[in-house]
Amino acid sequence: MKELTIITRLMLEEKKDLIKSVVYGVLAALGAVALFANSGYLISAAAVTNAFYVLTISIALLKFFSVSRALFRYSERLVSHRATFTMLGRFRVYFFERLAPLAPGLSRRFRSGDLLGRIVGDVESLQNYFLRVVYPPAAAMVIFLITIVFTAWFSWIIALLLVFGLLLTSLLIPYIYAMRQKKTANRVRQLRAELSGEVTEMLFGHRDLLLHQKLDDKKDDVLNVSDQVIQAQKKEQLRILENQTVNQGVTFLVSVLILTTGAYLVSTEGLEGIFLAMLVMVSLTVFENAAPMAAVPVYYEDNQTAAGRLKDAVDTDVIPEGERELASAPASVKLRSVGLHFDEESSPALKNVDVTCSPGSTTVVVGPSGSGKSSMLHLLLGMFEAAEGEVLWNGETIHSYRLDSLYENSRIQLQDSHFFAGTIRENLLLANDETADDMLQQVLRDVFLEGLSLDDPVTEQGGNLSGGERQRLAFARLLLRGGRNWFLDEPFSSVDPSMEQVLYRHLRNETAEDTVLIVSHRLTGLEEADQIIVMDHGQVAETGTYQELMNKRGVFYQLKQIEQDVFNAS
Repeated sequence: MKELTIITRLMLEEKKDLIKSVVYGVLAALGAVALFANSGYLISAAAVTNAFYVLTISIALLKFFSVSRALFRYSERLVSHRATFTMLGRFRVYFFERLAPLAPGLSRRFRSGDLLGRIVGDVESLQNYFLRVVYPPAAAMVIFLITIVFTAWFSWIIALLLVFGLLLTSLLIPYIYAMRQKKTANRVRQLRAELSGEVTEMLFGHRDLLLHQKLDDKKDDVLNVSDQVIQAQKKEQLRILENQTVNQGVTFLVSVLILTTGAYLVSTEGLEGIFLAMLVMVSLTVFENAAPMAAVPVYYEDNQTAAGRLKDAVDTDVIPEGERELASAPASVKLRSVGLHFDEESSPALKNVDVTCSPGSTTVVVGPSGSGKSSMLHLLLGMFEAAEGEVLWNGETIHSYRLDSLYENSRIQLQDSHFFAGTIRENLLLANDETADDMLQQVLRDVFLEGLSLDDPVTEQGGNLSGGERQRLAFARLLLRGGRNWFLDEPFSSVDPSMEQVLYRHLRNETAEDTVLIVSHRLTGLEEADQIIVMDHGQVAETGTYQELMNKRGVFYQLKQIEQDVFNAS
């Protein structure tokens, strides 16, 4: 139940509409009970009485109950659905507000298809929480109580039979099926998540699967999981139908028992015969409100599972933020004895790292693949949380700043820059949506993409662009931003060496007095850097200028020699 605490709290914020919907629902149901009770009485009265006024009043009440039932049912639907969708909107906002700060680390915890399923399917399923889980018992309890009191006025024996039937169909049978439903609900959700993950992987990896001739195997995996989902859903639906069938069967038997008992009471003068048809019609009608109770366990388990999966997605420590604003000037950034762990079982990504980048300086971080270069950059940008040590901006902990303020005053290009489906213009305007076309065309020329038109299409993730074009377009987007702090992760790794040197020269011209930190696996063109940091196995192996590191003949010198040998061989 604790998984549903948040959705319950958000639901209670709409308590005015919730109360109205229950009241309207109760009045609509009682209107139905009164309608059929009056019909039963009218049938009996027409057979045994000549009092014209009794028949007239009964016919008038028949019309009144018919109209009022329809009006109250419409009002109940309108108010309950309005409350439900408002609650669902509030929950979406609540969920995304907590999910957004965790975005950098979500890909390590969840498969993309599973995450999409949680964001869309699990959130959407919570619309049933009030309509199918909370509302039916609340309305049924009031309806049953009033109906039992009314029935007891004529015969306490029939009232007891009604209580017995309602306990069976509203509590005992749903409880038994609720116990059986737990495993099924969890199984269906897990299989749906697995199917989403398999389908997403097949779509994103279609080209590689095709090239490696594994596409048919992947299709078989998807179809296998799909069949499991279908079977699990079929089992779930069969159980729901079984529950409803048993419920309706018990309802019918209780109504027959009430009819039989009523007939006996009439024969022994324990009940006036004119009321028998009325009480039978009451029993038949009131049990209609027990039917939704059969589905409550199903929706409850489904909602609890969905809420648990959503809670799991955001149930991690959020990187804290302060209120301080970063000044629009070159900043100093520093890592002090920093350690980083992605999980408890794996080896640390960074160990006891000390790095200082002075205002207006250019720092290049180099090292072999997997040495912790990108992890260091993500730490400086507040995307990861340090397990030990401190991350400092202008001598203050990063937690004292608003992250938006850091990003507003920085120009950041990560390894995998995202491109949205649209046009070249739309993707460039992401950096500054007020930039004129002339300026957009100029930055394209600056990065040697003058062959592209601003109206050229860009497919999702820039799939129709080459790796070099994507990097240059990302750099062009960076040039359109403001900010005196530059953080670039392998910005030109996919362009040829001569183009790389030209782009780095343009970068140096743009950043003459700014703070710059570049992550690179290439060791060429580093002579002008103020500082080179050499990473190895998550630790700082060496620090110094290009000449200092070459004279030291340490790790950097060895990497440089290896690179030179590769170039010579090629």
